[in-house]
Amino acid sequence: MKFRFYKFGIAACKLFVRLFYPCEVENGKSLTDGKACIICSNHLSNMDPVFLNISQNRLIRFMAKQELFKNKVFGALITAMGAFPVNRGSDGGKAINFAEELLKDGECVGIFIEGTRSKTGKIGRGHMGALLIAQTAGVPIIPCCITGKKTFIKPFAKTKITYGQPVTCEELGLVEGDKRSLRAATNNLMAILGEMREEHIKQFEAEVKKR
Repeated sequence: MKFRFYKFGIAACKLFVRLFYPCEVENGKSLTDGKACIICSNHLSNMDPVFLNISQNRLIRFMAKQELFKNKVFGALITAMGAFPVNRGSDGGKAINFAEELLKDGECVGIFIEGTRSKTGKIGRGHMGALLIAQTAGVPIIPCCITGKKTFIKPFAKTKITYGQPVTCEELGLVEGDKRSLRAATNNLMAILGEMREEHIKQFEAEVKKR
């Protein structure tokens, strides 16, 4: 039942995005390859989960803040679309454990690694939880960058989404599980996202020059 609703929701979202939020996706279809992985993305707007889910041929299970589930109708809707709650307080470990179980079952988990929406459009400081989950579950991370032509996501303004090549925790420099190693590896991942954003900006500038 939920999966049928999901497919209907994705079809409706694709139409909505096509009409109001022109979106260009690079490297979106082949990277997850049906295997367990974590998609780590920057975060600009509430549209971000929609953008990412319609750019893939599989369900992405997103962490969503607990407050969004307080409304029973809306909570049921986003649950059917694959979201699950995370409490940024003391019991955030429950969401981490649930994400690890999803990955063990071969699913794809989406994490907005900054933890909240950027107020400037720039790539912020990353939270270390994504690397911790990836290391525990033994799955690769797929970096993903979302950039709005008008800095933020706005109707009728183009948005670019790029998926980078999958990277392992080891490739990001995470060998030990201590906090220092986690922070260094997270910073390396954020640097990749920063480079992707800079490439988006160059592409937007080149498009303007062609006019």
